[in-house]
This record gives sequence, C-alpha cells and structure tokens, in this order.
Amino acid sequence: MVVGVGTRRVLDAAKRSNQTGHFLWVGSDSWGSKISPVIQQEQVAEGAITILPKRASVEAFDRYFRSRSLSNNRRNVWFAEFWEENFNCKLGMHGKRPGSPKKCTGLEKVGRDSSYEQEGKVQFVMDAVYAMAHALHNMHRDLCFGYPGLCPRMSNINGKELLEYIRKVKFNGSAGTPVSFNQNGDAPGRYDIFQYQITNRSTAEYKVIGTWTNKLHLNVDSMRWRTGDPMLPVSVCSVPCQTGERKKIVKGVPCCWHCERCEGYHYQASEFSCELCPYELRPDRNRTGCQPIPIIKLEWHSPWAAVPVFVSVLGILATSFVVVTFVRYNDTPIVRASGREMSYVLLTGIFLCYAITFLMIATPSLAVCSFRRVFLGLGMCFSYAALLTKTNRIHRIFEQGKKSVAAPRFISPASQLAITFSLISVQLLGVFVWFAVDPPHTVVDFGEQRTSDPDKARGVLKCDISDLSLICSLGYSILLMVTCTVYAIKTRGVPETFNEAKPIGFTMYTTCIIWLAFIPIFFGTAQSAERMYIQTTTLTISLSLSASVSLGMLYMPKVYIIIFHPEQNVPKRKRSFKAIVTAATMSGKLSQKGGDRPNGEVKTELCESMETNTASSTKTTYVSYSNHAI
Repeated sequence: MVVGVGTRRVLDAAKRSNQTGHFLWVGSDSWGSKISPVIQQEQVAEGAITILPKRASVEAFDRYFRSRSLSNNRRNVWFAEFWEENFNCKLGMHGKRPGSPKKCTGLEKVGRDSSYEQEGKVQFVMDAVYAMAHALHNMHRDLCFGYPGLCPRMSNINGKELLEYIRKVKFNGSAGTPVSFNQNGDAPGRYDIFQYQITNRSTAEYKVIGTWTNKLHLNVDSMRWRTGDPMLPVSVCSVPCQTGERKKIVKGVPCCWHCERCEGYHYQASEFSCELCPYELRPDRNRTGCQPIPIIKLEWHSPWAAVPVFVSVLGILATSFVVVTFVRYNDTPIVRASGREMSYVLLTGIFLCYAITFLMIATPSLAVCSFRRVFLGLGMCFSYAALLTKTNRIHRIFEQGKKSVAAPRFISPASQLAITFSLISVQLLGVFVWFAVDPPHTVVDFGEQRTSDPDKARGVLKCDISDLSLICSLGYSILLMVTCTVYAIKTRGVPETFNEAKPIGFTMYTTCIIWLAFIPIFFGTAQSAERMYIQTTTLTISLSLSASVSLGMLYMPKVYIIIFHPEQNVPKRKRSFKAIVTAATMSGKLSQKGGDRPNGEVKTELCESMETNTASSTKTTYVSYSNHAI
C-alpha cells in the first residue's frame, strides 16, 4: 500500500528487478489518472487498473480562480508562494540576483501566462462545505426556533448531535449531483475506472473502461493487458486446489488460502483436512481415498527362489542316487560297514534338508505353515542326531578300550537307532508344544516393506514365525551339531583304518563354518527392504549346503568305490574287540612317545604289539567289527 510518490518508487523497483509484466497493478484514487508515477515506466505500469471519484468541472470556480491576482487575493497568505511557483518568478529583491528566476511583475494572469486545469477534488471540497452549512442551518432551525444569530442552545454544540444533522442532509451539489450520506456516514460511491494502456502506436494513456454508481459497469472488451498477450489474468486471491490438496486458510483473510498436498500415507478427507489411511491401506493415485496395499510373496520365478530350488533339486537327485545305490548294494561290505541303519537315518535327514526349500518358497497357508514348523529343524535334527550317535559310539568304544577289553553298552544297531530317535523326539516334542502354545497361521506384514513412497509399499504374506521362534526351532539342531563337533574333535586321534571319525570331523568343521556365516547374513538384513528374499534364500541355501557337505564327504567316496572300484568292495579281515582295544591303547602310547622317539620306531612298536596280541588271542571268542564299522 503506497501513496503519492511511493507509487513511482514501487514501479521503479519492479523495473530494476526485471519484473516487467509480472505484476498486475491496482491503484486507488491517489494514483488515479496521474502521469507523474508512470513517466519513463510505461512498460511496467501497462495494464494497471486505477479509480477516480466521478467528478465534474465547476465553471464558476474557474472564473473565480482565473480572476485572482496579487492585488485582490491578499487574504490568502500562501497565494504569493503559489504565484512564484506557477509563473516561475520571484517577488521582491531576490529577482535581481544573477542566476535567479525573473522578477514577478504582478500583471501575470492565471490561465494565460501559465497552464491551468481545475483540481479534480474542488467539487468535493465545495460539497463538503455546503454539507456542513446545510447541517448547521437545519440545527439552527430546530434549536433556535427563528432566533437570529447564534442562540444559547447552540453556544455549546455536541459533536455527536452535529454529526446526526450532517448525516441527514440532502441537496444537489456544485456539479448538480445529489449529496447524501448512508447510515455509516459514507457518501454514495461514484467512480470512474481507468486502465493504463499502450496502443499499437506505442503511445500510453489512461482509458476509461467502466464506472461504479451503486453497481459495477465494466466494458471488458475495451480492456487491454500486456502487449501481444490475449490471455485475461486470473482475478482471484487463490486458485482452486488440485485433487489431493487441502486448503490452508490465510489467517485473517478467509477468502484466500494456500494449497498443501496430502503427503505420505495421508489422503484428502475434506476440503480443509488430510487424514492418515489405515495401516493396511495406502492413498490412491488422486489421494482422494485409500486403497489396499498390494500383497506379495516369494514367487517361484524369482531369482531369489530359482537358485535355492536348483540347488535343492540337484541335492535331492544326488541323495536319491545314493539311497538307490545303497539299497541296490545293501549287503556289500562297504554298505554294511557304514552302518546301514544309521546311514538311512542320516540320508533321510539330508533329503529333508533339501526338501524344506520347497516349503519355504511355497505360498503361505495353514498347511504350508504347519509343515514348515515341523520340517524346518527336523532335517538337521535327523542328520546331526545320527552323526552325534556315531561319533559318541566311536568315542565310547575307544575310551572303554583303554580301561578293559569288555565292550561298552548300547553299541548295537538297535541301540544306536533308539538313541538317535530319542534325540529326534526332543525336537518333535518342542514342535508340538509350539503348536499348542501358538497355533500356526498366516499373516500379512505391512511394516516390512512400508516405504516412504506409498506407491512402493507392499504387504508381505508369510507364516507367523518370528525370528525368536526360528532360533528356537533351529537351536536344538545347532546344539546337536556343536556336540557332534566336540566328539569329532575327541575322536580325531583314532586310527584311520578303524572308523570314519575323520570324515565326520571334516563334515562338522565345514558345517560350523557355514552356520557361522549364516547368522550375520540372516539377522543383519532384518531392516532391509529385501528382508523376505534375503533371509529365505540364506536359510534354504545354508540348509542345502550343510546337507551337501554331509552327502559329499560321507557317502560320495563310498558310492564311488561301489560303482567304479567294485574290486575294493570285499570283506576285510575281522578283528576281535581285544585287537581294537590294543590299537586304542597303543595309539595313546604313540602320542605319548612321539616326542621322545622317531616316528618310524613308534609305528614299528605299535605294529609289533598288535601282531603279538593278535597271535596270542587265536583261541578267544571274537566280537566281529569290520574296518569301517566302528
């Protein structure tokens, strides 16, 4: 809001800021149709809308003012200063100084020796004086009752009382237009509306485009905006908000607002508010409502699933081949020496480790979730329960051999199966308790892939198996694996010709490394957006690798001999339990004397001792153990 010279300064600032054509100016009667604000700034002011009170020239005032001179207007103390300014001269001695304006003669005439145009507000000043006069006349008539002059009743006029009389006056003004006031004390508005236009001849002028007399009369066709731009400017305080945006009302200006877009998971609930969608929903494209978040699962064609499935298929084929080979050559020495019963249990566990991949990738349902709980740790439990029973048997036999020649208890195949299935039953008991405490069901996790961009949000369909439940399910199998590793370390010094402890040891060392790598990968990706894919793939690959290590180190060498070197698949010389005990005892001595004697001497002593013991026990009843059965 500026007045007077401030208008020119604002236009100049817009010009210097290279904002010509950016603003549309609306000027009050302080701008009106004046030329001074727009001189040399025509391009900036182009299209400006201004107003002036509707006025008429009072000819009587022109005649009166043109007749004024220094001699007949001495009562006006400012008239001499106006005279000097109007005629560009000086009164008195100042006019004789070099360089000063000419001296006034007093014979100059207004309108003849200078330009003259009646000030536009003369009409209103005269009407204001007449309004006061009419009000005082009416008050004198009502209060003095014909008393000449100022009566005592009007000697002390109350301003509010005088104001009431002013508001009630009605008369024709100096320009012939009626003068009156409304209940608020305002005179009827009568305005001319101007627009500052640049014509085709590059000349600028104020052009009347409408009037206001109780209502607006506007000639839109006569309006012109920026040169060469036929588009009408938008004449609103605020443009309507787009879909998905709410109105934020400007404080104190109820008709103006700012448009704010509903961000994140908010939608446009009304014209003035945004609300948060329910947790399982997201805003639609227009943000006028909510729609369900798409639900995803691990697909079979996904690379995250294709690799584990490929490894599992190869593992199942290899396991099936080993099983078929063992069944086909079930009575051959190598198969019998491997412990047929325990081998089939171990191969069952290996097969389940491969098969669980298909359950982990299958679409979650009540049946799939139930089978996942049962078989997730069961395959590993089968494998490591069988291996733990084997290594424990070897350890007990050779520990017992150091004390006596009597065979330890529970080393028969039936006993071994009983021990193995006792260990497996603990896993099954835990699973049944899990079923009772928390029945299996599917859930849709909307938090796992709830991104900042709602369009990328997804719900993950999965079984209700938490990380803690997974640890508990696999924890028992891992405990068996660690215990088996301990026994493998204890039996590492057993003579190689009597047992398969060393292949079991290598199997357990490698398996421990696999699961040590699994833990940081699985739990380290808990906050990743790809969590479902990474954790499922990591778990299934770890299970398949564990099974592959057991299958490759324990059974592939035997299958190789059975198929490609059948000449080696023949019975070996049977040894008595006493011979085995002697080997265990001499093995202990070997380790004790190794630091004192050359290796060759110690080995010779061991061989001689075994030959002696074998020769002296020809009449003893044998407990038959083949080379690979221990």
